[in-house]
Amino acid sequence: MTNLKLPRRQFLHLAATAAAIPAASRITQAQTYPSRPITIVVGLAAGGPTDVGARLLAERLTPLLGQPVIIENVVGASGSIGLGRVVRAASDGYTLSVGDLTTHVTNQVTFSLAYDLRTDLQPIALLRTNSPLIVARNGVPGGNLKELVAWLFANPDKASVGTGGVGSTAHIAGLIFQKITGVRVQFIPYRGEAPAIQDLLAGRVDMTFGTPMGTLPFIQAGQLRAYAIMAKSRLAILRDLPTVDEAGVPGAYFSNWLSLWAPKGTPRDIIATLNTAVVAALADPAFKERFADKVGSAVAPLDFQSPEGLARFHKAEIDKWFPIFKELNIKAE
Repeated sequence: MTNLKLPRRQFLHLAATAAAIPAASRITQAQTYPSRPITIVVGLAAGGPTDVGARLLAERLTPLLGQPVIIENVVGASGSIGLGRVVRAASDGYTLSVGDLTTHVTNQVTFSLAYDLRTDLQPIALLRTNSPLIVARNGVPGGNLKELVAWLFANPDKASVGTGGVGSTAHIAGLIFQKITGVRVQFIPYRGEAPAIQDLLAGRVDMTFGTPMGTLPFIQAGQLRAYAIMAKSRLAILRDLPTVDEAGVPGAYFSNWLSLWAPKGTPRDIIATLNTAVVAALADPAFKERFADKVGSAVAPLDFQSPEGLARFHKAEIDKWFPIFKELNIKAE
């Protein structure tokens, strides 16, 4: 066998070239991102506020990123199954997660997850915030919120409250309402907000703390009665509805939110590309208007639209809700 030897200078040149190939490949990949469609996984049912919010965002991101942004619903266990898929996905920016307080905070306490919501995702941006409406079926005593609270207080555990499941927005809002007013109600969990509202319309439950998107059509049609919004300011698309402060239960505030995440380890430049596109979408007046009209939401404050801002916001929500859920021993059934 012939023993081939290269001059030292030529050998070092080839070695350096070979070592540089992976780095160059990574740089090219980052510079060309995205080069194929991006999937946003929604862990909740199609047609709900989270899903609609994600679809509005995807529609606006598609031209901004120059690639199709596709929504995929992977439903089950209050969104934890879909989120688990994103956690296990490649950290290349092509599989993302959109979610809310339930899917990205309280599920850590209510479920035994195979991942950690505090460490296994990378923040991109906070998208929007909204507050639930205190809603009851027609026929529940009380023509206003003060009268409703008086009836609930006089009849502990009599009223039933339909929720989208343990740890859902309606469940958390109901717990806040109970704590501030001193009333006691029965929480009835459903597999999402839509079936809870259907049973509310049918008279099988008495109340819910519903999203504007889920309850507004029935309120406007006179099929449900709204008492107040759990916020400091009125809802733009329902100006006649008072706030809880105005209705006589001051401080009964609650706000849910929507956020965008990537798997842990996603390169910073890819996160930056996604964040730039999201911030541009959120700044679009037409997009803001659609968010307000479609899901009754306000675009998140600019301070929380950055990855760092979402990280701070997320930690504050964890610090707030983890102790409450652990103290109440709230677990998914």
